[in-house]
Amino acid sequence: MATFILLVSFTEQGIRAAQDSPNRAETFKALAKKAGVNVKDLYWTLGQYDAVAIIEASDNATATAVSLSLSKLGNVRTQTLPAFSAAEMQTIVGKMG
Repeated sequence: MATFILLVSFTEQGIRAAQDSPNRAETFKALAKKAGVNVKDLYWTLGQYDAVAIIEASDNATATAVSLSLSKLGNVRTQTLPAFSAAEMQTIVGKMG
């Protein structure tokens, strides 16, 4: 499974119903699970992004589909970043010429 970081920003619709955000997070977890994606962690944050989720998906396409499905609900916009563990990064730099 590959790891991805989802940077989440509330839309105007999402901020108007911010009190529902914890319930929406549970909806997201269920949506992700149905797609075969594991939500490892989810945090609400201060600053440029309103939340950050760490997910595991089989591939880029699956992670992107879940991110788009979440955004389609209208409460958030997401930015999805592939993430690498130290061991994965060691393998990557080992391939450098």
